[in-house]
Amino acid sequence: MSTVEAEKKVEEEKKAGEKGGELLFCGATCWDIIGRKKGAQEGNLVSPTRLRPLVGVNIRFVASGSASCHCVALDVEGRCYTWGRNERGQLGHGDTIQRDRPTVVSELSKYKLIKAGAGRSHTVVVTEDGLSLAFGWNKHGQLGSGSARNEIESSPVRCLVSDVKTTACGADFTVWLSSVEGASILSAGLPQYGQLGHGTDNEYNTKDSSVRLAYEAQPRPRALTALARETIVKVACGTNHTVAVDSNGYVYTWGFGGYGRLGHREQKDEWVPRRVDVFSKNNVLPPDAVISAGSVNSACTAGGGQLYMWGKIKNTGDDWMYPKPLMDLSGWNLRCMDSGNMHHFVGADNSCISWGHAQNGELGYGPSGQKSSAVPKKVDILEGMHVIGVACGMGHSMVIVDRMNVGDRLDQLDVYDGKASGEGSGEPERKNLVKQSAKKSAAKASDNSRKRKSKDSSESEDEENGDDESDASEDQVNGQTEKKSKRGGKVSGRGQSKGGKKSTSDGKSTGRGRGRPLSGNKSTVSSQEKAGKRGRPRKS
Repeated sequence: MSTVEAEKKVEEEKKAGEKGGELLFCGATCWDIIGRKKGAQEGNLVSPTRLRPLVGVNIRFVASGSASCHCVALDVEGRCYTWGRNERGQLGHGDTIQRDRPTVVSELSKYKLIKAGAGRSHTVVVTEDGLSLAFGWNKHGQLGSGSARNEIESSPVRCLVSDVKTTACGADFTVWLSSVEGASILSAGLPQYGQLGHGTDNEYNTKDSSVRLAYEAQPRPRALTALARETIVKVACGTNHTVAVDSNGYVYTWGFGGYGRLGHREQKDEWVPRRVDVFSKNNVLPPDAVISAGSVNSACTAGGGQLYMWGKIKNTGDDWMYPKPLMDLSGWNLRCMDSGNMHHFVGADNSCISWGHAQNGELGYGPSGQKSSAVPKKVDILEGMHVIGVACGMGHSMVIVDRMNVGDRLDQLDVYDGKASGEGSGEPERKNLVKQSAKKSAAKASDNSRKRKSKDSSESEDEENGDDESDASEDQVNGQTEKKSKRGGKVSGRGQSKGGKKSTSDGKSTGRGRGRPLSGNKSTVSSQEKAGKRGRPRKS
């Protein structure tokens, strides 16, 4: 495709986005426990579902993040809706009360908002006239307000950046793209792993006598000097790494290097932007390229619209240490993509495609569909719909679909009411049976678990500990998978692993003394996969 055609396509997409569409949601709704407690939770929406407060509202942009348990949606009028976990004021309503329904952020009503980003516990928005505002957790200066004195800002504060075009958030840091020459990309927040791109991780000892390390907060947004000569036009942030594209189509990555997520054929952390050599010469990115960063992987479309991925792509098998084409999606015209903790959503042609490791229905395959999929698979209920935008978070996904040419198909989708704020966790009132059976099996397993409780709880307290511990250890920060292998390694012939416990309650073998536990849901996934259709999604 010629550059002119590509630019035309970008314009068309822009117009489609400006008129907005209907927001559909799938995945977990139990915001307070997602990512913290293992196993199936109730209240999961396993099919794309409309949200009552947004039915008929023209949504133009959605945001969440690979470590986020909250959501942001912007409508065509420039209003901002937020919902989800709010323990650190990340919803911007001036309090820390969880919201189960999309709620307008009233303090932003005087601005027309066009872009947003969501971190683990903070949110950043961009206005039509280039201002940026932020709210939520600010311990590491991730709000970019110039000060980290207030740990929590539950109402919007101004970020010290101007002429902002867009923003992206990692777990505890923020990146802004600006139209200021020589400062097209700025960052603030936690400098650990070099993820701010300023050439340092600002590590220091908390006390002279202590071995405990901390990282100096960076509350003032700073331009990346290494990219001062380039004009950065696209950016995406994973939990602890960043992917950026310049106006020539070159790709740069920096931050945490584990699993090869930076694409440099090694696992070294990069403290300054480093160009990814695969995307050079004849394979630079076109103007309409799509980029995405998950918690432990990265992706982009290059020449001919081919999707490349790198990092930890699946829970099993080798990591991809450098960008490789994902052949399942060859020939598809990818318009938008986002990656969550370990799952991906793509809008392509008149289809919506998802895949990855999922536990809460975030792939949207429906009640009879499989939970996870190792290969890209169409979301059947959305087949034939034009997807305008997608966003993935921790255990949930959002899709904006164009209302044109869908007839009454949207009316056939479920509508989720949620609960009014302050009414608790807002789970749909159903599936009591699941609750009871879960209680029974939990009771069986509890005898075994009591002995190991203290040991296990310290290991398995999930990502969220990253909130309370300023220097979240790598395995907490970077998705759940690391912990599994760690836990597996610790089972030393005596007790059972968690996986072993699960299987006891099911009346299967105990797995005693095995080095690596059988994860409870692996077998079910594989049997579901056998039942479901495999292989690449077919173009109709």
